[in-house]
Amino acid sequence: MSLSPVPPPVNGPVGPLERGLAVLRELTRLAAHEGRTTVRPSDLVRGTGLARSVVDRVVGTLEQLGYVTLDGRDIGLSVRLMELGNAYLAASGLPAALGPFAERLADGLDESVSVAVPDGDGVRFVVQTTRRRTMSLAFRIGDLLPAERCSPGALFAAEWSGSGWAAWRARRAEDPLDTSFPAVPPRHRPASGGDFEARVKEAARDGWATDDQLIEPGLVAVSVPVRDASGRIACAVNVVSHTSRHDVDSLRAAVLGPLSAQVPAMEAALAAAAGRGRPRPAAERAWGTPGGAPTALGEDPARMAKRELGAGFLQSLARGLAVLRALGGAEGAGQGETVTAGGGRGGGMTLSAVAEATGLARATARRSLLTLVELGYVEADGRVFRPLPRVLELGYAPLAELGFTDIAQPHMRELVRTVHESASLAVLDGGDIRYIARVPTVRIMSVNITIGTRFPAYATSMGRVLLAGLDAEARAAHLAGVRPRPLTRHTVTDVPELARVVERAAAEGHALVDQELEEGLRSLAVPVRDARGRVVAALNVATHAGHGAAESARRELLPALRATAARIEADLATASAHHALGAGERVGA
Repeated sequence: MSLSPVPPPVNGPVGPLERGLAVLRELTRLAAHEGRTTVRPSDLVRGTGLARSVVDRVVGTLEQLGYVTLDGRDIGLSVRLMELGNAYLAASGLPAALGPFAERLADGLDESVSVAVPDGDGVRFVVQTTRRRTMSLAFRIGDLLPAERCSPGALFAAEWSGSGWAAWRARRAEDPLDTSFPAVPPRHRPASGGDFEARVKEAARDGWATDDQLIEPGLVAVSVPVRDASGRIACAVNVVSHTSRHDVDSLRAAVLGPLSAQVPAMEAALAAAAGRGRPRPAAERAWGTPGGAPTALGEDPARMAKRELGAGFLQSLARGLAVLRALGGAEGAGQGETVTAGGGRGGGMTLSAVAEATGLARATARRSLLTLVELGYVEADGRVFRPLPRVLELGYAPLAELGFTDIAQPHMRELVRTVHESASLAVLDGGDIRYIARVPTVRIMSVNITIGTRFPAYATSMGRVLLAGLDAEARAAHLAGVRPRPLTRHTVTDVPELARVVERAAAEGHALVDQELEEGLRSLAVPVRDARGRVVAALNVATHAGHGAAESARRELLPALRATAARIEADLATASAHHALGAGERVGA
């Protein structure tokens, strides 16, 4: 399955939804295939074949929904777009059920472990636990590989029907060098299909499969299937290594036994997850207004947004994406009805449940669902609808690479544009704070701080916010070891007084430090919390003390600081909902 920019023909589709998904796919293709963080409207016009006016309306609607970012004419993927992929991952139950097994296997085997699912004639990764080495082996969650170039593909192909094999042959004839799969290096020459068919027969006979440098030189892997209650393969667990550590035979000898021994427990966990269902209160909506607040019962949020935002807002696109996002709830109709998955597959929702969860009329929700079914993002199983792995092609893989600072930086830039002062992000590192991100403002006189700079936590607003975020025992232990020295004539050096200052920061949710680190420097900081509510970083704005009174700075800057921290926290929760953050500085580092 390729990242084709234009979807197949649909009988009676919701046109704006179809076109919106085409734009998101093209944005993803350019990010994943060409490594471009932003594109121009003209790039989307060329890639989708849509008119410029249509692209502009689609992009404007996606920006209002928070799914793309606009900086002048530059368009980029927003972390919030991961809500769509999270809907599939939540409904499938795979990360929750099998993620702990992957972590234990990775620890025990000291190799990278992943979980993959079939997606048409491809293989898509949904769980990843990586061993970090100089030679790192990992696929991103959401990456799509050709079935013939990885060990899970041989297992999945053993269950293909005649039409499945026909689709595979058609795809290989159209793209013999695998150029439509950005997660793998393209082939230098077309490969014979006979080798894959032979490997599929071996996998069906043996109950496991190997990858001997099929993706790229040096990479070897062993995979075993995990079946649902009906006996069909639901996913494959994959152990990956490098030829500097193993050849394919030694890897199989080392991992196949421990891997196979865990399969019964994994199948039981998957069946249990499928049987539980996850009811959600009727008043909780899968839709949010462009500002993120849920709408009231009985209101069509897309119509409300169109009234607010004007004719350029595409209601049908917004409604369709709200329907897709709602499917991640796996809840029943609003009166406590819970729909569980048949055959051990991920949970699904009835039409009534989707309409209730989104606030849409049944006919409107039905039209969106049928369009999503025809485009391959949703399957209909009797009266139940559930999202398919293809949803992950909508930006998930490139966004899954983002680290903490990648997520925070766009919000920090917006903060600086709003308050016209420099902003920084820091973490606690021993007795110091360490700067991990910074966005300076343009001034003749500015604070010159670089990434990695360290300052004593006791004398900084960010340090006091971070200390306030510690539990009582850890905070007391930290303060007991502090020997404050006067950095300026304003520095608090009395430890009991410092303890009271930190307590006040904990109670008020912010800290202001006025010229304690350096004469003339004033700083205001707020905490940044992860999805579990832990303070993992501090965000600050630094100003010159000559710009007015300290209380004036607090009054003018604190609302913008808190709003920015809230947006960072929302993106952190979205990005880490089903896996650890990507490369770069991590939360809590």
